[in-house]
Amino acid sequence: MVATTPRKTPPRILIDNVSPTVDGGRYPAKRTVGEPIVVEADLVRDGHEQLRAVLRHKAPGKRGWAESPMSQISPDRWRGSSVGTELGLHQLVVEAWVDPFSSWRHEVSRKLSAGQTDLASELAEGEALIAAGLPKLKGADRTLAQRALEELRDPRNGADAAMAALGLDLEAAMGRTKERPESIRSAPVEIDVDPELARFGSWYELFPRSWGGLAGVEEQLPALAELGFDVVYLPPIHPIGIAHRKGRNNAAEAEPGDPGSPWAIGGPEGGHTAVHPELGTVEDLERLTTAAKAHGLEIALDFAIQCSPDHPWLAEHPDWFHRRPDGTLKYAENPPKRYQDIYNVNFDSPDWRGLWDALLEVVVFWVERGVTVFRVDNPHTKPLAFWEWLIRTVRGEHPEVIFLAEAFTRPAAMYALAKVGFNQSYTYFTWKNGRHELSEYVEELAAPGGVREYFRPNFFANTPDILHEYLQTGGRAAFEVRLTLAATLGPSYGIYSGFENLEATPVRPGSEEYLDSEKYEAKHRRLDGPLLPLVSRLNAIRRENRALRFIDVRFLPTHNDALIAYAKGEGPETILTVVNLDPHTAHEGLVEVPGDIGLPDGFRARDLVTGAIYDWHQGGNFVRLDPSALPMHVLRAEP
Repeated sequence: MVATTPRKTPPRILIDNVSPTVDGGRYPAKRTVGEPIVVEADLVRDGHEQLRAVLRHKAPGKRGWAESPMSQISPDRWRGSSVGTELGLHQLVVEAWVDPFSSWRHEVSRKLSAGQTDLASELAEGEALIAAGLPKLKGADRTLAQRALEELRDPRNGADAAMAALGLDLEAAMGRTKERPESIRSAPVEIDVDPELARFGSWYELFPRSWGGLAGVEEQLPALAELGFDVVYLPPIHPIGIAHRKGRNNAAEAEPGDPGSPWAIGGPEGGHTAVHPELGTVEDLERLTTAAKAHGLEIALDFAIQCSPDHPWLAEHPDWFHRRPDGTLKYAENPPKRYQDIYNVNFDSPDWRGLWDALLEVVVFWVERGVTVFRVDNPHTKPLAFWEWLIRTVRGEHPEVIFLAEAFTRPAAMYALAKVGFNQSYTYFTWKNGRHELSEYVEELAAPGGVREYFRPNFFANTPDILHEYLQTGGRAAFEVRLTLAATLGPSYGIYSGFENLEATPVRPGSEEYLDSEKYEAKHRRLDGPLLPLVSRLNAIRRENRALRFIDVRFLPTHNDALIAYAKGEGPETILTVVNLDPHTAHEGLVEVPGDIGLPDGFRARDLVTGAIYDWHQGGNFVRLDPSALPMHVLRAEP
C-alpha cells in the first residue's frame, strides 16, 4: 500500500455536534425577532492546549459578520448566543482556535500546584509569548502586559515572577491580540427568523358571508382587537363554482339559494385572485388589511390549491388537472367524504413549472394587497419540493409572511412540512383530551433540541371541520376547559366562531361535522357569545405574562388523573395552570410544586381569571375544581 500524505497540514481542532441544526443542517432551525439564538458545539483538540471560540453571525442582506464570544460550559461543550433583529435567513458559524498564552498559563499553573519550582524554561516561554503579543495590544491591556513582562525579566523574582503572568486579567488581555493560531470554522448553521406572530398569537376564524361580507368583517375589527386576538382568519373569499355545488349539510345537490362551499374555488367572475362579488371586491380586501393593521391585527387568507369545475384554469390549462383514462376529470375524495365540487391540480402535469409559477403569483398577488398570513389547506397532499420553493421564494422578498399548515396527517409528514418552511402547523391537540395523552403530546412538541427547533404548533380548539365528541357532550365546562388548555399550553391557538357560542350539535351521532355547517350555508353571526369574557381574559393573561409566549412547559403531579397541572416560566414569571378535565364532576387533588422551579417555599398564588389568592408552597397544594363554577386555575406566583 502506498500512502498519500495530505498536501496541507490537517486541522487539529474538531468542531462537532453543532446545535441547533435540523437534519444535519439540511433545513434551518426557527426563531423569532428578538429571541436569543443560542448555539452550542463540541470543541476537541489533542493534547492540553486551551481553546477559544466565537460565534460569528451574518444577518440577511449584510456582507459583514458580527462576533460574540463563546464560553465553555463543560470540558468539551461551548455555548454562544446572538439575537436576530432582522427577518429572514441568518447564518451562524462557530470559529475556534488555540490560545497559546492561555495554554502556557494552564501548564504553568498545573506545575506550580504540583510544587515544581524549576520553571526557568517555562518562564522564558511566557516571556516570549508576552513580548510577541505586546505590539498588538493597546491602552490598559498593553500596560498590563508590559508590567508582567518586566516582572518575568527581573532575575531577582525567580519562580515568583510567574505570578505576575498568571493573572486572569492578563490572560483576557492577551486574548485580545486577535491572533488565532490553528483557526477553524464550522459549516454555516441557518436560522430562519420570523415575526413573533409566527410563534405567539391568538387566532379567530370567521366566514365573511356570515358577517356581512368584507365590509362587515371590517366593522368587527375593533371588537376583535379588544378581545385580544392577533389574527382574523378568513376561509376562501373567492367566487364559488355552480357545477356540482354542495347543498346544506354537504348534500350532493344544492337547492336554489344555497351558497356552496367556499373551498369550491372559481367561477365566471374569476379564480384564486378574485373576490366573490357577494363579499366585496379586491379593493375591499385591501381596505380590510389596512384597517386590521391599524388595530394591531393581521388578516389571514386561506390558500387552497383546488378548483371548482367552473374555475378559469380548467379551460385555460386543462393539463393542470387529473384525468381518468376515459378522459373524465377526477374530483377530490377523502373517503368516506366525496368532494364532487372540487378538482385537485395535477403536480405531475407536463406543465408543472407553469402551475408552480401560477400558484406563486396567487400568493404574491395577495401579499401585495396587505395579506401577510396564509392558512394553507391540506398542504400534505402537495409536493414538499413545491412548498420549499414557494415559501422560500415568497419569504425571500417578503420575510414577514407566515404560512400555517392545515395538515392533520402522519407526524413525519407534518414535521416535514415544517422543515421545508411552514412557520406553524395545526396539531393533534383537538383529539388529546386525557391527562396522559395531553402531557405526552405537548412534551414531544416542547422537548429541547427536538421538533420544537422547527415545528411550531397552533392549538385550534375547534375548526369548521372538527367538533370533537368532548365538546358535543361536555356542556359549557368542556368549552372552558379546551379554551384554557389551548390558550395556556400553546403559544399560538385559535377558535372558530361557533366556539364562543357553545355550538356542539353534530350532523349525526359519531360525526365530528357540525349540524347545519357554516361550510355550506351562511349564518347571521354577532360577537355576543357567552364565552367571550373568558376569551378576553385569557388573551389578556397571555399578553401580560411572557412565560405563555413560549412552548416551554413542565407538567406537575396531581395525584388525580382528572386534574392536569403544568408550570410555565421560572421564578417570578412562573404561571401555574390547573384544569379539571372532567366537565361533569368536581375533582380534587394535590398539585406538587417542585423545589427547583425558582419559587420560594411559601408564596401567594393569584388566580388571574378570578382574582382569588391562595397560599401555596413547595410540595403538595390542595386543589378542588368544580366545573359548575370554573374548571381551572391560571395562577401567577407572587411573593
